[in-house]
Amino acid sequence: MAAYVILIREKLRDGEAMARYAEAAKNARGDHQITPLAFYGKHEVTEGADADGVVILSFPSMAEARAWYDSPEYTAARAHRYQAADYRVIFVEGV
Repeated sequence: MAAYVILIREKLRDGEAMARYAEAAKNARGDHQITPLAFYGKHEVTEGADADGVVILSFPSMAEARAWYDSPEYTAARAHRYQAADYRVIFVEGV
């Protein structure tokens, strides 16, 4: 069953750290089967707090999504993201 990872950037604090995260995250893709569905495009919040940016990634399964997220490469990339911005990250199974 497909799974999705939704990354919601709430507040950017450090543009340079964000650039390091972007490069490291791109390199962390490796052999993981990731399909970007939305990538910081124009968005509209109709309920709740505004978002600075939204990314939606599709994976073949929840296990594949976790394997990418927990990989050493993406774990290292996340260290830059933690310095750069406040995020919410949500894993959700498809139907």
